[in-house]
Amino acid sequence: MALSSKANDIDVVILCGGLGTRLSPFIKNQPKAMVEIGGRPFLDLLIEYISSSGYKRFILCTGHKSNYIENYYKNKNDSLEYVFSIEQNPLGTAGAVKNAEPLIKSNPFLCFNGDSFCAANLKNLLDFHVSSKLIASITVTSAQEQDDYGSVQLNENNEIIKFDEKNPSKNSRLVNAGIYVFNKEVFRHIPSGQSSSLEHDIFPRLIKKGVSGFHTHQPLFDIGTPERLEFAKINLLKFI
Repeated sequence: MALSSKANDIDVVILCGGLGTRLSPFIKNQPKAMVEIGGRPFLDLLIEYISSSGYKRFILCTGHKSNYIENYYKNKNDSLEYVFSIEQNPLGTAGAVKNAEPLIKSNPFLCFNGDSFCAANLKNLLDFHVSSKLIASITVTSAQEQDDYGSVQLNENNEIIKFDEKNPSKNSRLVNAGIYVFNKEVFRHIPSGQSSSLEHDIFPRLIKKGVSGFHTHQPLFDIGTPERLEFAKINLLKFI
């Protein structure tokens, strides 16, 4: 079966179930993805950017304070479709994707971390993935000033040959930008009903199957710490 390459046929999964422990003094009763930047929830900014490329169906993987996100998007009057995949217990990034499997209709599908933003060209990313004929494509960008991002190494064919999460490599200045395209085949490699991490558990295993690295030069904004959140509040809106 041929893979779809039309945005309006592609489901978008957003991982927004994180606890946001490091941001607890700043987000109060909100989930991390709903922290405001420029007077709007961060998740709104992310969805608006993605939908501007023609994507219409969003599967929001929620967990911590899931009602907050559900109530907001159920009452949002726009042309997009919102579906909710709710974790009863924290499942990690990979577990959340697996939990959403019954709701995902398209092959391939896009997946975004709900606490980071990178203005990659999503049409080019999808075309790149379909032409690569590999199980997954991961968007990579140049390392930011912060030195605690993990590194990614590519070969001459833009295939990822090594992940070094949270342990930067002097041989690579590329980092995972938190934007992925997966073929449905990926579900066979994620265990059901248990917590697992895309970055630490699944991606290193998939290297043997073949994983593409889509290189963008757009900066990465990550709101996972108070310092990065403050940086995003000052600079992110310039790129949207």
